[in-house]
Amino acid sequence: MKNIAEKLIKWYEENKRELPWRSDPTPYHVWVSEIMLQQTRIEAVKKYYVTFMKELPTIESLAKVEEEKLLKLWEGLGYYSRARNLKKAAMLVQEKYKGKMPSSYQELLQLPGVGEYTAGAIASICFEEQVPAIDGNVLRVVARLTANSQDILLPQVKKQITNQVKQILPKQAGKFNQAMMELGETICIPKGNMKCNECPIKEYCQAYSKQLTNVIPFRNPKVKKKTEEKTVCLLYYQNEIAIRKREEKGLLQQMYEFPNIPQLESIASIEEQIQSWGLQLQNIQEIGKVSHVFTHRIWNMDCYIVKVKNKNTEFIWVNEQELMHKYALPTAFSKILQRKEEKNLCVIQKVYK
Repeated sequence: MKNIAEKLIKWYEENKRELPWRSDPTPYHVWVSEIMLQQTRIEAVKKYYVTFMKELPTIESLAKVEEEKLLKLWEGLGYYSRARNLKKAAMLVQEKYKGKMPSSYQELLQLPGVGEYTAGAIASICFEEQVPAIDGNVLRVVARLTANSQDILLPQVKKQITNQVKQILPKQAGKFNQAMMELGETICIPKGNMKCNECPIKEYCQAYSKQLTNVIPFRNPKVKKKTEEKTVCLLYYQNEIAIRKREEKGLLQQMYEFPNIPQLESIASIEEQIQSWGLQLQNIQEIGKVSHVFTHRIWNMDCYIVKVKNKNTEFIWVNEQELMHKYALPTAFSKILQRKEEKNLCVIQKVYK
């Protein structure tokens, strides 16, 4: 392990990818990018990051932004509590640190939504503090380097790996941390796709020498996801579509959704539900089935276009331009709009006179 730092940093300086947040690694830029990158692929984050920085270029602007706009900027990234915590943390930085990010690892940990990894990344990259930044990529790299066959998701294993990295951290901790992450992102990738022949430190890798790279890292099987069935209605009155705000707690809290029923329903049941909303039916068209996978659950949705003859006050009625630019619609529901656009012909159409 002690032999890898110099080689890894040299490799990183020669091979690192050009990423938007690397061109100007201020504490704010590193912070936002690291929060966005949690549970999300780099390629997906790039466009969000550029748009976010254009709209909210400073900590002050993030602290003052309305939640509706913030969630709209985050729309499609998922895990929306990350965005809310960014705003909470920005408000705290404005109040307690006069708009400047705290410079120490321990202070950074006090910010909402900032855990050990994010604090380590900001402190080492931006303030040259000699602390590790241990994410899933680094856990995988170190597990292979040391042929660690334990479950890397266990807290005691993560602590063990963190201590191993602390012992070899060079003074250039920021570059070393980025190099480890870059190696895990591009070379030492998950099982079956590794590029060991391109690895700058393969001579020190015990998993490579013992031909264990397809076995390590080990993870216990994931818990089976819970499946939920829903019937979702795209309710149209003329050129307006109905949406409503979700509850303040739980999954996708305070995001917008299309009206839905928490089970798969027959056409007759949908008719009854529409009437219970105080709406008069004009016609129903079936779009088809749409599924969306969350971390711990799966939504299977039967989706319908429902045209009505009147509006109610229970829903918010907006045109599709307003929906696109103003209201944050989770990916699960955006998929239904995409399916509607893709499917010109309808399987079922029932007209009401």
